[in-house]
Amino acid sequence: MKALVIVDVQNDFFEGGALAVPESNSIIPVVNNIIDKFDKIVFTKDWHPAKHKSFAANHKNKKVFDLIKLNNLEQILWPVHCVQNTFGAEIHKDIIIPKTAWFVTKGSDVEVDSYSGFFDNGKIHFTELDGILKKNNITDVYFCGLATDFCVKYTVLDALSLNYNSYLIADATKAVVSNDFDKSIKQLVEKGAKIVYSKDL
Repeated sequence: MKALVIVDVQNDFFEGGALAVPESNSIIPVVNNIIDKFDKIVFTKDWHPAKHKSFAANHKNKKVFDLIKLNNLEQILWPVHCVQNTFGAEIHKDIIIPKTAWFVTKGSDVEVDSYSGFFDNGKIHFTELDGILKKNNITDVYFCGLATDFCVKYTVLDALSLNYNSYLIADATKAVVSNDFDKSIKQLVEKGAKIVYSKDL
């Protein structure tokens, strides 16, 4: 059985958003074109409290993209984004959402960030994602969404560590740092992920 995991296609990550990923709007039609090829769809969502410690605004004398230590983990400080129950945290209005889709939230613990859809960055807390996939006898998981070099990459890496056959749909994802797209792809392939394109599904 296969499933599609659509990572963080939320307003704040699209063009004009608080943490806009370059060329992110271009993935919308690609994502919409592949959704009906999967019986099981899961959306992950960043779901941060306003006081989340990954936000630069919550640290004195710190700025966006500074590196700090947060509970012994290296942490990039981000703009305030995807705050719970705000417009920025909503799925982009042009993304098709099947009625049977599941939603998995992450990043709600103020003390630790959560790039992956499976675990927080400290691997202390886990989301419902693994349980949803196992309950539905999913063995093959396809990934798309935002952003290739952060939340998508770490979600795929954790899927591999959990022994899912993992596929990244390369034309349905974009990177925060454009130059890191190829680097992320290479890292995923080295760990065992397969790279596919929407036309091949």
